[in-house]
Amino acid sequence: MPPPRPRREGHPHPPRHQVAVYYANRDLRLESHEVPEPGPGELLIQVAASGICGSDVMEWYRRPRAPVVLGHEVCGVVVETGSPDVPFPPGTRVVATHHVPCMTCRYCLAGAHTACELLHRTRFDPGGFAQYLRVPALNVKRGVLAVPDHVSDDAASMVEPLGCVLRAQEKIGLKPGQSVLILGSGVSGLLHLLAAKAAGAGPIAMTDLHPSRLERARESGADMVFDAREDLPARLRDGLGHGADIVLVCTGAPAALRQALEAVDREGTVLFFAPAPPGEDFPIPFNQVFWQGGVTLTSSYGAALKDLRRALDLIAWKRIDPLPLVTHRLPLARIQEGFNRMIAGGDSLKIIIDPRLG
Repeated sequence: MPPPRPRREGHPHPPRHQVAVYYANRDLRLESHEVPEPGPGELLIQVAASGICGSDVMEWYRRPRAPVVLGHEVCGVVVETGSPDVPFPPGTRVVATHHVPCMTCRYCLAGAHTACELLHRTRFDPGGFAQYLRVPALNVKRGVLAVPDHVSDDAASMVEPLGCVLRAQEKIGLKPGQSVLILGSGVSGLLHLLAAKAAGAGPIAMTDLHPSRLERARESGADMVFDAREDLPARLRDGLGHGADIVLVCTGAPAALRQALEAVDREGTVLFFAPAPPGEDFPIPFNQVFWQGGVTLTSSYGAALKDLRRALDLIAWKRIDPLPLVTHRLPLARIQEGFNRMIAGGDSLKIIIDPRLG
């Protein structure tokens, strides 16, 4: 049975729900808002799991839009539809994405969906850190997937971040047998590890500053783990005999940018998955990297529906298990604690907010 829908008819006041409003990293406030009402082609879902993304705590990125309700790694249950033609009836467990492409612009037609102007304008109402969430009709068409019964809410909430990882690895054409270096062993780095292993890549090396994260990388299947303060090119030569074919940069630390260029092999590829701080300039030794090295530098952003569908399939088929990366589940009332833990890093990896918890 689906959760009860918010009561509207016959009541003088619109139903209300709790939302966590972001004002700053250290200032999230629980507020009472009206429950959004779905229009034609739209869904209202009760949020079951909403992950805190690393981008949610990038204050330079989020604060200019504050106050705002964040949360885009969402799994929930449909409780109401705005019209009978919506293909997800009440009771359906779904994952939804907040950004969807138009599928008709020059970028979409070229397969560069995350460069689409519309993708950067689409949003949830209000956001995943709330009890209820309205999914606009366009997002229903191009960004919602039904979740199989055997896939948990927490695992389903990892579909969006895994989709971003899969899109990045597809962009660089990751192949079986390629050596991979992942700089940063947070959630993104570990998802890259799991996806690369599922694709047959290897050996795979990972770095981080935190011993607990290096241990998690080892437990997750990394062939080599290095403290990020070590002489990485020398350690790779000891382990591989050469630089890495693929370097995935999952941290914005300037030192990691330098390491990436020093550790990649000739004719290799460096993909910048995490953004650098605003205003960060980085000099590139042009001849060493390009003219003599033949290195490809690129980046990746976001995911489209095809990436999410593939991510959900890999989770459902048990090719990738993201659940070991979930370290905390918190109620909405403790979201500030979740943000504090995310900022501190260390032992915390994926922190999931479940608004149904008391």
